[in-house]
Amino acid sequence: MPRLSTTEPFVHPECEISNSEFGAYCEVGRGSRVLNSTFGDYAYCDRYADIANCTVGKFANVAAFTRIGPTDHPMANAAQHHFLYRSADYWDDTANDSAFFDHRASRRCMLGHDCWIGHGAIIMPEVTLGIGAIAAAGAVVTRDVPPFMIVAGVPARPVRARFSDAVIERLLALAWWDWPHDRLRAALDDFRALPAEAFLEAYGG
Repeated sequence: MPRLSTTEPFVHPECEISNSEFGAYCEVGRGSRVLNSTFGDYAYCDRYADIANCTVGKFANVAAFTRIGPTDHPMANAAQHHFLYRSADYWDDTANDSAFFDHRASRRCMLGHDCWIGHGAIIMPEVTLGIGAIAAAGAVVTRDVPPFMIVAGVPARPVRARFSDAVIERLLALAWWDWPHDRLRAALDDFRALPAEAFLEAYGG
């Protein structure tokens, strides 16, 4: 039997998951935290990923010790400390600031299908990574990334596109990430063996 399931994510020990949903064949690595997020089919994160307020595309590859959608503090106020919005932890006559938490949750980031977030990378709130994009290990991504672009550095800057414009256009049109499970299995040997352009030729892209 396959290790991954169509109905339940494979959640390793010591994870914290709240207000999140998972598609088929998803996996959550040991010690990861997933908050207010959705994982598309086949998406996974490795160990100790911290993912908040994010829509994770199908087949997304999230490496270990990454931070997706880090939360923020009220920098324009006289104080930035928790007591401003986690007030009930400090006084018994007040409530937490629900408007602050609602605003924080609304600042969603988007990870495109089959993107790859390298080890220790950070993706800031409200940033979109395009389909097939790569954020290199240790990158801090503060701006949107086009499909199939590699970015690296702090802050992250474009390094190069993975493919030519023509191949990118054909891959986007082929949209293999929308194929049914059986079709992916039938093409597995070609996924493994063929470079992208040859794969496109074989599958009409």
